[in-house]
Formats: sequence, structure tokens, C-alpha cells
Amino acid sequence: MSSTHPIHASVTEELLQATRTLAQMAREEDLGRGDLTSALLEPEWESSFELRLNQPAALAGRALAGEVLGAYDGSIRLEWADDAVDSMVSFETPMRLATLIGPNRSILAAERVLLNFLQRLCGIATLTRRYVDAVAGTRAKVYDTRKTTPGWRALEKYAVRCGGGHNHRMGLHDAVLIKDNHLAGIESSRLASAVFEMLNRLPQEQPAPAFIMVEADTLEQLEQLYRVVGIDIILLDNFGLENLRRAVQRRDELGLTDKVQLEASGGVTLDTIHEIARTGVDRISVGALTHSATAVDLSLARV
Repeated sequence: MSSTHPIHASVTEELLQATRTLAQMAREEDLGRGDLTSALLEPEWESSFELRLNQPAALAGRALAGEVLGAYDGSIRLEWADDAVDSMVSFETPMRLATLIGPNRSILAAERVLLNFLQRLCGIATLTRRYVDAVAGTRAKVYDTRKTTPGWRALEKYAVRCGGGHNHRMGLHDAVLIKDNHLAGIESSRLASAVFEMLNRLPQEQPAPAFIMVEADTLEQLEQLYRVVGIDIILLDNFGLENLRRAVQRRDELGLTDKVQLEASGGVTLDTIHEIARTGVDRISVGALTHSATAVDLSLARV
């Protein structure tokens, strides 16, 4: 049995280009001066191979697989099963995801790199889906972080979206996040004025930051930040459950419910995320989505 969840995982030209770049690097790394083993095969042989999913998982990477194969041989045909779409969750395995048809040498040369890409992306989507399912019935949404594999950020954040999660900022360039290290040495009593001064230094040219977020480590700091106009999100770092509830209650008492979102962060696990979500926070960021996802079991077999 499989199910498909609505996603917001749009495929952009930037994402496709990132995939092409990584695929070319992976090809050069793996293929080097040539596939010494496949060179032993007859060059004119054509074959069909099945791409199989061997464990329950969420699918991510269908939209990118063709770019990976294109780095090897543009003549390889990739025919996907009708229900094998990105965001699909399969519970019955093994499942045929796709059939690859083309030159035997080319498919065998591309096999490992293609699987590496898809196993990584499906692993992230699958773990993300588990976190998203864990907060079902609450207002909280699950967000990723910048804890991504260098060079893979666009792809890994795409996989998060395939799993039903949401993307935090893409990098330092598109949003403002004032963290504790930016605020080091500032006393809590003057935090509001210090942050206000920082925000006044924001460049006025477009595009504007996607959002402005400031981190609070204590309820005292949080009370100060509620006084600052212009903050979109307050990051509640390593707050306990009771303090998260108090933060939400105080925000609502001040009439800021629709003006300031609250994001819980720090050490979030599958065991703790549901109770965190029940405190009423709007967002929960989870670094584990990308830095701790386990590769999904996929295989390629000749048919």
C-alpha cells in the first residue's frame, strides 16, 4: 500500500542545476578514467533494470534522477511507475519504482551514483515524514536547519519538503537570524534596545529578508524581545516544556499571536517533539532531518 501527501516541493532550475553539478562531480569521482569492469562487456548490449524500494519509505528524488543519469548517458530511458511520485510513502515492499532501459555499460556505470543520490534523499524525506506525523493535530510545523551536507543544501531541503516538512532559511543571505553569539555581552535588561538598533542597520535595498528572527535563551530575554517591533519569529532555544507554554501564553496575552511566531529548537527528537508541539509553538526546527537521516534501502536489478 502507498499513499501520497500534498507537498510544496517545487522543482526549480536552481535545484536542477545543483543536481547536475553534483552528478558531474560524483561521476568524475567514481568513473575516473573509465569503468574497467563494464568495459569487458559487449558495447552494443542494451538492458533493462528495475529500481526497487526495499523498505517502507517516503520517496524523494524522482524529479532529479534524470539529471543524474544525464551525466552518464542521455540515451538512458527512465520509466517511472505511476504511483512513484515524490512525497509518496510506500508501506509494502519490495516496490518497483522505475525501469531503466539503455546501454548496459552506461547503466552499470551510473548505478552506484544514482542509488547514492536517491537513498540519501529518500532517507531525509522518510525521517522528515516521521517528525511531521508526530506533530499531527497540533499547530506546529516542522522545519529543517542549515545543518546540511556541504554542496547538497538545495537537494536536501527539497527532500525535507517531499517529507512534508518546511525549509528554514537557505543560507546567511536570505534571512536575518540574530543568535546568542550575536548578542554576546548584552545584558538582558537592554536587549530590546540593542536588537532595535541592530534592525535599524538593515539595508533598505530589495529584496528584503525572508524573515527576521531573534533567539531567546531565557524568559527574561523573551520579555524584552516582545517589545521590539519588526521581529517575525522568536527562537526559543532549549526551553523546557513549562517555559515553552509560558512563552506562548505571554505572547498571546500581549496580543501578538498573529504578529510573532514562536519556534522551539534544541535537542528535538522523535520522542520529544509531540509534547513540544502541544505547548502551542508555531514552529519546531530539527537539525536531525538532514544531519542524521539514514539512507533508504534501494537496489537496481536487471530484468
